[in-house]
Amino acid sequence: MQMADESAPRATPAVPKVQGFYDEHSKTVSYVIYGEPGGACAVIDPVLDFDPHAGHTNPATVDRLVEFIRGEDLTVEWILETHIHHDHLSGAHALKQQLGGRIVIGAHAPRVAEVIRRVYNLPGDTGADAFDRLLGDGETFGIGGIEASVFYTPGHTIDSVSYRIGNAVFVGDVMFMPDFGTGRCNFHGGDAHALYRSIRRLLALPPETRMFTGHDYRPGGRAAAWETTVAAQRAENVHAHDGVDEESFVRLRTERDRGLGAPALLLPSLQVNIRGGRMPEPEANGTVYLKIPVDIPGDAV
Repeated sequence: MQMADESAPRATPAVPKVQGFYDEHSKTVSYVIYGEPGGACAVIDPVLDFDPHAGHTNPATVDRLVEFIRGEDLTVEWILETHIHHDHLSGAHALKQQLGGRIVIGAHAPRVAEVIRRVYNLPGDTGADAFDRLLGDGETFGIGGIEASVFYTPGHTIDSVSYRIGNAVFVGDVMFMPDFGTGRCNFHGGDAHALYRSIRRLLALPPETRMFTGHDYRPGGRAAAWETTVAAQRAENVHAHDGVDEESFVRLRTERDRGLGAPALLLPSLQVNIRGGRMPEPEANGTVYLKIPVDIPGDAV
């Protein structure tokens, strides 16, 4: 067997093009990642707009993605979810209907979906075919000629994953921009100890690695931003910069989480997002209904 030459220079990671789309309502950032116009692309965390007061969906954010993808003559290979979102409806199904692609989520998503099914008293097969592929830690795939891999990064939720694509990593709600810190840990299977370890794993990537966040809450009213680097996070992240030990992080994160209320779209989001963004089937009168459970324990969702 031929042994690898450890002294040989390592291949430089590809530098994918990344286009971010900021949703002001949910403060979410969706991404289109590709090599060159006319090639393949992946979309990460697309958003379906929803007005909970009127019960109306709006495809405006998905349409922005579609317009860009068609304008660059791209073919959607992958629609990647970083986790089952608790604060916005997924646009994955709406995007797939228009442009195709395979909807992908982390391998632990069924554990979250099972809890949600119980809370909403949904059929056992709800969402069984919502995702085309479940990806586990270390699995790889390609976007055209760009290599991508999965990092299992639990802590925010038990199913959270990050995607390393070329010289970039997309971390969902694990970390935010350095001036805002990190994601909360009081959703499904959330755990501040696990989040700390996931963060340290991400921050062990090469310092020049570009990091793209899943939200930006614009502290101080600054302009929305969603790209940073591993080096910047290690130096400046207000919760998890170098030198913050695990116990200090856990104390800070736990105290902050105690003061956070439920997201405005929590209850409608969960029952849609376990279906990959697909609405429930219409009832006999042709209308789609979302359930609102009443007086459930605070930690149930």
